[in-house]
Amino acid sequence: MQPPPRPTRIEMPGTAHERRTPEQPADQRPRAAWYALTIEDAAAHLHTDPAHGLSSAEAALRLERHGRNEVASEAEEPWWKQAFESLTEPLVLLLITVGVLYAIFGRLEDAITIFVVITAVAAVETVTEARAKRAIKSLGALASPEATVIRGGEPSTLPTGSLVQGDLVVLDAGSRVPADLRLVSTTALRVDESSLTGESVPVSKQANVAFPAETALGDRVNLAFTGTTVTAGQGRGLVVATGQDTELGRIATLARSAPEPKTPLQRYLKQLSVWLLWLAVGFSVLVPVLSVIVAGRPWRDALLEGLTLAFATIPEELPILITVVLGLGAYRLAREHAITKRLQAAETLGSVSVIGTDKTGTLTENRMRLAEVYAGGARRPLAEGAGIPEVSSTLGRVLAVGMTATGAEIISGAGGGEPRFIGDPTDTAFLAAAAEVGWLSQRNAFRIVEQFPFDDVRKRVSAVYDRDGARWVGVKGAPEGVLDISAHAVVDQREVPLDSARRAAILAAADAMAADGERVVAVADRRLGEGAMPSMGDAESDLTFVALVGLIDPPRPEAAGAVRALQAAGVRVVMITGDHPGTARAIAERVGIDANRVAGGVEVARASGDALRTLVRDTSVFARIAPEDKLRLVEALQANGEVVAVTGDGVNDAPALRQAAIGIAMGQRGTDVAREAADLVLSDDNFATVTSAVRGGRVLFENLRKAVRYYLAAKVALITASLAAVLAGLPLPFAPVQIIMLELFMDLGASTTFVAEPPEGDVMARPPRDSRRPFMDRSMVLGILGGGLSLAAAVLVTYFWSVHRGLGMEAGRTAAFAAWLIGHLVLAAHMRSEREPLFKRGLRLTRPFALWVAGALGLALLGPVMPFLSRRLYLVPLPAPTWGVLVVAALVLPSWWEIVKWRRWRALRREA
Repeated sequence: MQPPPRPTRIEMPGTAHERRTPEQPADQRPRAAWYALTIEDAAAHLHTDPAHGLSSAEAALRLERHGRNEVASEAEEPWWKQAFESLTEPLVLLLITVGVLYAIFGRLEDAITIFVVITAVAAVETVTEARAKRAIKSLGALASPEATVIRGGEPSTLPTGSLVQGDLVVLDAGSRVPADLRLVSTTALRVDESSLTGESVPVSKQANVAFPAETALGDRVNLAFTGTTVTAGQGRGLVVATGQDTELGRIATLARSAPEPKTPLQRYLKQLSVWLLWLAVGFSVLVPVLSVIVAGRPWRDALLEGLTLAFATIPEELPILITVVLGLGAYRLAREHAITKRLQAAETLGSVSVIGTDKTGTLTENRMRLAEVYAGGARRPLAEGAGIPEVSSTLGRVLAVGMTATGAEIISGAGGGEPRFIGDPTDTAFLAAAAEVGWLSQRNAFRIVEQFPFDDVRKRVSAVYDRDGARWVGVKGAPEGVLDISAHAVVDQREVPLDSARRAAILAAADAMAADGERVVAVADRRLGEGAMPSMGDAESDLTFVALVGLIDPPRPEAAGAVRALQAAGVRVVMITGDHPGTARAIAERVGIDANRVAGGVEVARASGDALRTLVRDTSVFARIAPEDKLRLVEALQANGEVVAVTGDGVNDAPALRQAAIGIAMGQRGTDVAREAADLVLSDDNFATVTSAVRGGRVLFENLRKAVRYYLAAKVALITASLAAVLAGLPLPFAPVQIIMLELFMDLGASTTFVAEPPEGDVMARPPRDSRRPFMDRSMVLGILGGGLSLAAAVLVTYFWSVHRGLGMEAGRTAAFAAWLIGHLVLAAHMRSEREPLFKRGLRLTRPFALWVAGALGLALLGPVMPFLSRRLYLVPLPAPTWGVLVVAALVLPSWWEIVKWRRWRALRREA
């Protein structure tokens, strides 16, 4: 067997003194003068074919040798450094100080125990925070961009990281340039280079030019640079630089990316933490002072207790708790195909009250097929599965235009297999129809001379092509736009003048076809003079109308159920589409969106102010909507107080995606620009995923509330129990080492358990959360105070009972410690749900909760009888009556929460 070929070494163009030497730093390397080369010379330097690209084998070898097409990012912080940072946090240093003081005061075993707990706390915090950071980082990998690449003459979609020098890349409107390219062909190609050069106007690109070596970066119009965006047209280019060698890579070495900004909730809770910090510090000073004055405690013991109490009561974990819940919640959403690019999106999802969705590919399958043809005054069905009967003269002209005035590409089929296509669904439907009748092979015989791509102003695409020894121009697009540039029509295979009556009949037929849920495309053509090369304006004039083609894009099977689920959750679904009003109405009715009133683009454009606000309040289907009006609709909904989520996939959707509270981009068919502007990316382009995301957002926010409620309630309980004991003239109910252990269980439960809680049964049967409602509302505050006071009561009842029964201080503290461990589990079990009673929710535990319960109960039961634990935690065996009191107190007193939930549940059932 012969060894594989060695990868080609690519010599960059430029003189020897321009090339980078090994001693030169990366940010000072010279830029290769690819813009000074012709297409042929550039291809020769790259050892590639400008028409067919590299072979897959050669590309693999180059990738292995030169590395991935990625700009180096900041190295991930190692785990040991994160652990060291955890150990040097102010509150951990405070705890270390306590351990040192224990050693100084001659209590070495206590000091060792404290240092062991410090290590455990740091380990838990490091692992939990690292897990959340990995989850957030992985979202970027899930949303990694892709590019269309020609290898061996066959187009395929690949991750941009796998591109190598010499690859042939296809560019379309809305795509992000994946590497630095030397363009080899362009069709009205314009690129936004503002992110690189600061030029605000998109640059028109030309392939068949070369420039002097001193040409400025912004004037190198035969190059396309990675990170810039195609705003119009099409093109192809050879990869000349990847990763760090690109212009973007050079800039990236000078600056690192900024961290993601904090969400509003994170900022709010950070401020709350500062306020609670001073409150906790005040109690931590007050309690030991009172302990010395009222209870007569030695000052050394009071000092240690005060320092330990400060460590346990200051809510230092609150900001980390938010990051963990949001980060891991966002990761769970990603596993359901909803990739949150910004944590703020995960936070906001639960408040969404209106979803403005497009139609194609979101509510429908995005699988267009030719359903019927209207020509010569009659509609002719082309049923799926029945095949297209015979290729009539009219249908032949339709397919000829469909195969030339297109941006679609054939992926496979050359080897005898079934052909597959990539591109706009309408374009691919024409190619699929041509393949069905055996015409696809004739596409190569149609030599395309010029193409004028689709844009939102003209609403049509046209091509000049040669066939059968003649030159033709073919146009397909919106019926109104095509009829405006047509002067004749085909009737009985004859061309007749297109008078007003025929024009009205064609438009009426288009309306009737659209009312049946079809996308209607008009096709027109004209025979040109031999060798004629018209401009776009000349080509798109004096045409002959050939036919209307009706295409069907059926609704997704799950779309209707998803819409019903959102409506049941109080979320209004609004369709905003550029499609025909009749098509929009038909699809809306089939998926359950209110289509009693359909507003067209003209009506929306004319409405403003209060009129537009009224229109969006009363209308749920908007058709023929221009991109700028989609933005106005979003703004009008927001002016009505709605929290709006918007789906989109195109360049023109970007303003609306940015304006919406949640911009949702399609991950498969969406443009890079749309994905960049969005907060959420659907990796499966499925509207049902929007429903899952809303549900997941609600669950995430509810779990966050539950975690914070429990966490702060536990802090309140610790402060209350300590203060009440001191005021009663007794020592603190917990030894400092015990307080540290309670802090460990408290933090562990809050940060790892509540985030994994399953949703309550009514999570999608309730209206959206009011975004203006404060996080710390009345219900939240009462829950924190009530939960904290009830847990403190369970501890104090047990503590006072034991002390006044004469069992001794160690027995009293053991009883209080056990009551806390059991009571804080009972409180957490009740706080797992906010509305469902425990008997209805059941006792089934999640795995984190089950481990938490096992650990706490194990320590409570075994700690007093195991010498290793009892000696280090100051625990002693308890008599049976004391166990009876503490178990009853721990089970009953925190259960007031269940009575409130049960009464609320009964009231809701009566209302239902």
